[in-house]
Amino acid sequence: MPSKKPAGKAGAGPAVETAYLNTDSGPASAPARAARHPASKRAAAVDAAAAAMPHNAGKAAEYGEEAARCPYTGATVPAADPSAGASSLSESAASEKTNGPAEPGVNAAGGRLERVRADASGQALTTNQGVRVSDNQHSLKAGLRGPALLKDFVLREKVTHFDHERIPERIVHARGSAAHGYFECQRALTDLTAAAPFAEKGKRTPVFVRFSTVAGERGSKDTARDVRGFAVKFYTDEGNWDLVGNNMPVFFIQDAMKFPDLVHAVKPEPHHGMPQAASAHDTFWDFVSLMPESTHMLMWLMSDRAIPRSYRMMQGFGVHTFRFVNAKGESRLVKFHWNPVLGTHSQVWDEAVKVSGADPDFHRRDLWEAIDAGNGPQWELGVQVFTEEEADQFSFDVLDATKIVPEELVPVVPVGRLVLDRNPDNFFAETEQVAFCAAHVVPGLDFTNDPLLAGRIHSYVDTQISRLGGPNFHEIPINAPLAPVQNNQRDGMHRQAIHRGRVAYEPNSLAGGCPFQAGMEGFVSFPEPAAGDELRGHPEKFAEHYNQAALFYASQAGWERGHIASAFAFELSKVTVPAIRRRMVASLRNVSDELAQAVAQGLGMELPDPLPRAIEDPPRPEVEVSPSLSLTARPGDGGIATRKVAILVAEGVDAKAVSAVADALIGAGATVRLVGQRIGPLAAEGGQALDADGSLDNQPSALFDGAVVPGGEAAVERLRADGRALEFLRDAFRHGKTLMGMGEGKQLFAAAGIEPDEADGGLLLVDGAPAKSAPMFIEALARHRHPERETSPPAV
Repeated sequence: MPSKKPAGKAGAGPAVETAYLNTDSGPASAPARAARHPASKRAAAVDAAAAAMPHNAGKAAEYGEEAARCPYTGATVPAADPSAGASSLSESAASEKTNGPAEPGVNAAGGRLERVRADASGQALTTNQGVRVSDNQHSLKAGLRGPALLKDFVLREKVTHFDHERIPERIVHARGSAAHGYFECQRALTDLTAAAPFAEKGKRTPVFVRFSTVAGERGSKDTARDVRGFAVKFYTDEGNWDLVGNNMPVFFIQDAMKFPDLVHAVKPEPHHGMPQAASAHDTFWDFVSLMPESTHMLMWLMSDRAIPRSYRMMQGFGVHTFRFVNAKGESRLVKFHWNPVLGTHSQVWDEAVKVSGADPDFHRRDLWEAIDAGNGPQWELGVQVFTEEEADQFSFDVLDATKIVPEELVPVVPVGRLVLDRNPDNFFAETEQVAFCAAHVVPGLDFTNDPLLAGRIHSYVDTQISRLGGPNFHEIPINAPLAPVQNNQRDGMHRQAIHRGRVAYEPNSLAGGCPFQAGMEGFVSFPEPAAGDELRGHPEKFAEHYNQAALFYASQAGWERGHIASAFAFELSKVTVPAIRRRMVASLRNVSDELAQAVAQGLGMELPDPLPRAIEDPPRPEVEVSPSLSLTARPGDGGIATRKVAILVAEGVDAKAVSAVADALIGAGATVRLVGQRIGPLAAEGGQALDADGSLDNQPSALFDGAVVPGGEAAVERLRADGRALEFLRDAFRHGKTLMGMGEGKQLFAAAGIEPDEADGGLLLVDGAPAKSAPMFIEALARHRHPERETSPPAV
């Protein structure tokens, strides 16, 4: 029976504490008003406010001539807690860019975001001109049944604004998620660079970071097999620096001239607009099979790197080789690496497909919930620094974006940390309107002659002008620098700055010569010598396409290599032109015959001859195996913070076991959900009440990192008769999740066809007390995944 306890009444609620952290569903009962967790307090306040307005009390007063002449004042309910009206629980995390939350009732439309934060608490509705709106229910008409009048400026403004509430989406990286935070320098780099973020140990620079998929449109799914964007905007005290990278250190092409071709090939095919957010189709594989320089990137794309468990659990890279320039004008080459504290973890393909159906916003929700719960992600920034002379000795060209510099040649040196601790207040104003540009650098940083980077320097600015409506996109608050802006640029669409005086040129005398050029205190380009004939081409080193693809494949664990082969076979199975399949498999023979044979077998085709190489005598690579390229090299900090665990419950479940395991997991930082046959209250063993905040329908196993089946004979019998529960365990097992059956709960695994296996460290079938079992489960969960149980085809 549903609980009749009044919403918000103090007392112990039947739902677990972390149930109120979720954004996709929740318990049937509100938390107690005495709850201390910020998420629970907010949930209680929101529920209380909603309960205070059980219906629209003014609805009856909207009809008739008297009501038309004397409109009513809308009802309001004061918030029981300030968080009830907040965009995010993380709004108290402040930086120089974000500052604090909006003051109640204040719309305070530089670069500091409090200028444009708005909170309508206790305020009357107005037009965009500040005129109070007397009636927001009806258009102005000539009589109650008469025609609408053209002079209804309130209606026209409201509808016109609505008609223009969307802006063109990005051509690539359209679907994104973002957060505020800071970069903390942990090692001064003044000997290498004059760049402001690295000026001194302990210095913090505000940042805004956006993660994204590349191929899909704004409304596509999060878990597509794709590259992930990793773009960081540093609001430095010397201007904005945008490090616009990806979660893979290389790219498909070597020259910006080919970028439109690449994107046209991977996007939905123009004749029928399919497929969305997927590379498994004819045009993409036609293109890359004819571009052997793409092979290295394809290895990364077909690996588990392309389906990360979370944005918080993937690496980031600057991709290109950049320059550090110190105060003396001395230059070193540099590559940037972001390494997540939580480790690099992934999904398996079947899991990602099922996640996309259950929650297309999986990565976006994961990032938001983690930050709101106070578990904001962190990355270590590492740099590879080397000289031009050292680069000249490599067998590859560091200006080739399809190549990495192996860590065995140049170690990655940690220099700082990135912390994300605040969610945006408004998705459109911040995440959607943020404009990253590869051209944005500050003194101490400069470009190299990478031909792909050269195109990006132009393309990003050009794209933002089109997307954001003109050249003044830098004045949008999320894009505005903290450093003061003084120049002679004027006018254009959406100009906000109101400049004093009559001078907008330099040199001048009427304004005392201001603003004046800064000389050596400003940005000075590194004087790299430039000499040679004007040609269209690439250096000879660019012609070697397979050494590093082979390096990546050889560096993977056995199960990772299996996933790569399966991914190639799946993607190419979607290709309708056999010749394209043959061409791609022929190219893979130059990487690994083992890989090519596995892919050919998966496609039911003969192994073709190797594709001719672009260079007859390729150089011998310096490094043939690099352990750091495997996911297994980056397990993370060994904890289970933010991991999601399902406890399967039904009528008659052992409530004591549920409580003990939930408390242990929550104490270790995990998020626990009680997943039942339906959401809502249920009677546990002994009559104790529990509140299931998820169901087998709305929370399938793919959304969790692990699952526990407690004892309770009646509960297990109910779950054994429910095919959804058996499928829950089968999927979790096949996806390598950590699983535990306790007491009678072991019977559910047997019913699902999952047998005990002492070699499987992630399958715990126990009879002991929860106090002993929970630590075992936590230790196994910290491994993230148990690939040793994988078979092809799956045994379960």
